Amino acid sequence: MPKPQGFSYKQSGDRTVVITHQGRAAGTLRGGRAEKFLAEVEAGDAQLVMARWTGAYKFGNERMARNHPRNRR
Repeated sequence: MPKPQGFSYKQSGDRTVVITHQGRAAGTLRGGRAEKFLAEVEAGDAQLVMARWTGAYKFGNERMARNHPRNRR
């Protein structure tokens, strides 16, 4: 499975975290959820954590896309 790319996050002073994907807002976390997110980002792979928290993680069509004639080698 390819690793997600293009995610970043910005933390503001009022305990709000905004997650962006390729420059567009993908999610906003506040309070306890923001703190939990920041702890996960520090402990693991930041790109995978951000993909999981925004819901852009494993849509279920990976196998179908891999077997499509245009994607075969």
